[in-house]
Amino acid sequence: MQMTLSEAAAQLPELAARADAGEEVVLTRGDAPSVRLVVDRRKPTPAEKRAVLERFRGVAKGKPEWQGVTAATAADYLYDEFGLPA
Repeated sequence: MQMTLSEAAAQLPELAARADAGEEVVLTRGDAPSVRLVVDRRKPTPAEKRAVLERFRGVAKGKPEWQGVTAATAADYLYDEFGLPA
């Protein structure tokens, strides 16, 4: 399907739906093709996924560890030996 840019302005949602359905949509300026609507369905490569994971691992390495504190012992730091707030 081909149409001019000025014609396409009023029909952009319909043209996007047609491109999404697999139809080739070419917009022209005058008689020359100018823009082709395509669907962006590119999936990240394994290398790109790995780079994201490594970035998050790097952020996590900078966080301090809770040296032996667990949910069971966390309250021990809030109260003294008599059960009163520290």
